Amino acid sequence: MKTYARTIILMSLLFCLLLIADLCLGNIRIPLADVWAALFHPQTHSSIHTDIVLNFRLPKALTAIIAGSALSVSGLMMQTMFRNPLAGPDVLGVNSGASLGVALLVMLGSMGGIVFGSTSWSIILAAILGAFLVLILILIISRRMPDIVSLLIVGMMLGYIASSVVSLLQSLSNPESLKLFVVWTFGSLSAVSWQMMPVLGAIFIFGIFLAFLMCKEMDVLMLGESYAQTLGISLPRVRFMLILTTALLSGGITAFAGPISFVGITVPHIARGLVNDWSHRRLLPLCMLCGSSLLLVCDILSQMPVFNASFPINSITSLVGAPIIIWIMLKNRK
Repeated sequence: MKTYARTIILMSLLFCLLLIADLCLGNIRIPLADVWAALFHPQTHSSIHTDIVLNFRLPKALTAIIAGSALSVSGLMMQTMFRNPLAGPDVLGVNSGASLGVALLVMLGSMGGIVFGSTSWSIILAAILGAFLVLILILIISRRMPDIVSLLIVGMMLGYIASSVVSLLQSLSNPESLKLFVVWTFGSLSAVSWQMMPVLGAIFIFGIFLAFLMCKEMDVLMLGESYAQTLGISLPRVRFMLILTTALLSGGITAFAGPISFVGITVPHIARGLVNDWSHRRLLPLCMLCGSSLLLVCDILSQMPVFNASFPINSITSLVGAPIIIWIMLKNRK
């Protein structure tokens, strides 16, 4: 318990430092005093720095916190359900469904001569509808398919089907629509404005609430499905709730911020390695802290002033997350 409490305290301090660094660093470096004044005395300290902090960097940092927490918790739940260390929130194909929804909105309309308003809300709605349709298919299949490995394969196949349809649409669309879709696939933490934050925050809070309700069942699943059944746990109900919660968290993040890879796969391994504990009631808060911190680091790296440019967040998370996974596999090869 002492080790866990010490780890939580240290990770909380690291998280706070990274949040401050994310608000200070960027293409324009803002002094810490100006960040403090912008956050706590915006009326008496009105300047260009205040506008940058309040209207750009703060919502972007909050999006990074929400996205990192949601994707990490989703990855932990999928690794528990499938008992597969390489399972992530995208194994069910829900994220691919969100991409398909955006592709249909952006590219299919242009091929038919239909002009859709490619506003932020229309893209979010299309992504949510695409993710929801794939979720419905997965839930129907999970009712008819008790084998968890078969469900994993079916989820991956649905993701491949959605990705194939997206590729077909890309090959037929005009350059303007294709560019808009490709930019969306880069992922963007700055795509969430203050007007969108209450909706994203509500989805996140509800999903995290459901995840904490499932802690006991997830602990039992780690001991095997046969053992869980002997304790009277309904496996179909547990799978339904885990799939629903994962789709809500990862699908919501994909809809608002675009696809963000490797966070959901990487962070649960980091959390388990820090405390060597398999209790989900302890792992969930630690995953949220680690995921938020990791995405804040990636956001800082994506806008380092030395590059004089902003890089896609999805590329940075892949560059950071993939080596961590390789290192973990090499470390645990025995």
